[in-house]
Amino acid sequence: MFNKTAKSEQRFFGKAAGKCVQAAAHLGKETHLTRINSRVLKVASGLGIAAMLFASTISTAATSAAAAAPSWCGPKKITMALTDGFGGNSWRLVTTASAQAEAAKCPSVKKLYYADGQGNTSKAISDIKSFVAKGVNALVVFPDAGKAILPALRAAYKAGVVTVPYRVFPGGVAGKDYTAFIGTPFAQAGQNWANWALKALPKGGNVLFLSGPAGNSQGTDEAAGFWGVLKNHPEFKPIGVQPFEVTNWDPALAQQVLTADIAANPKIDLILSDFGPTLVGALTAAQKTGWKIPAIAASDGNVLGCFWKSMQSVDAFPMMTVSTQNDHARLAIDYAVAKATGGKLPGTVYPSLPFEDSISGKPKPVQCASNLPGDVYLSAQLSGAAQAALGKK
Repeated sequence: MFNKTAKSEQRFFGKAAGKCVQAAAHLGKETHLTRINSRVLKVASGLGIAAMLFASTISTAATSAAAAAPSWCGPKKITMALTDGFGGNSWRLVTTASAQAEAAKCPSVKKLYYADGQGNTSKAISDIKSFVAKGVNALVVFPDAGKAILPALRAAYKAGVVTVPYRVFPGGVAGKDYTAFIGTPFAQAGQNWANWALKALPKGGNVLFLSGPAGNSQGTDEAAGFWGVLKNHPEFKPIGVQPFEVTNWDPALAQQVLTADIAANPKIDLILSDFGPTLVGALTAAQKTGWKIPAIAASDGNVLGCFWKSMQSVDAFPMMTVSTQNDHARLAIDYAVAKATGGKLPGTVYPSLPFEDSISGKPKPVQCASNLPGDVYLSAQLSGAAQAALGKK
């Protein structure tokens, strides 16, 4: 289930969702893509807090001392490091900041180092080796390059460093090549979408699924989970390329793909997307041609929630989302800290949970923080305001 490759995360190499819609009904293709690009450029510029995230050392002890230590925080004092294969966009900034906030809860973590591989596998490997040479006690790694990172992970583990890769499976075996892998069952997202679809579309319908690069295991697992739930419901029918249409998690390509699918399949009753914010430009353009937006099941993003809200008086449609899982990094931090400090070990699987539901309002109604950027993820523990500050000077 957790045989993930770097393709599972390539969506975050693309353009992040743009500025939130102040009046989302006015979203056009050019406006949307400009907003998508704006925060990415801020990230790439390395200004303000973004630059701080690229700095080599982050101290957490001072902010932790006053708080009661969580169960995963043991008594042994440690230094640790967090590395990304690629850290230069809004989702990664939020995920990294979430990990840093989590480490700050434990006063035994005297220092947290951070390194961004910048999409360069050689640099990502070098970062791991550098932190091992520096003498860190624990290492949390987002191994975007998948199995190419395994030798560096193995060397760190054999050097006595608590080594915890997460989200992208690097191959190898826990206890032999690294301490533990903190995974997530992507199929669970598909199952959540399917269970909602049974309620939202009791008569069934035609289902279109948009995911990332061809063959990415996240989309493959999500599709398997979705159709596994609906295997005895022939009223639901897949349309488009199977198991999903390729969009590379790119808004511009998503628009092209959806336009072609609408032409080929005039009746679309449900669209699935594992990066919901990329749908907004495509849906906006299609709706302007007179096409009625169908039910949507996706991952959350402020720009998507604000778009849904803006359309309720124009072309209302039902929608549910699952969390985009920025807080997956928190569980990886918890495990690494627990192992290195002698705390209580947490689990090794981060669940895929429903977040918004426009029909039931549970666990939350559709969220829209119109005063915040679109590339804010309201399912994250980190506040929307704190996320927005990450891209400012």
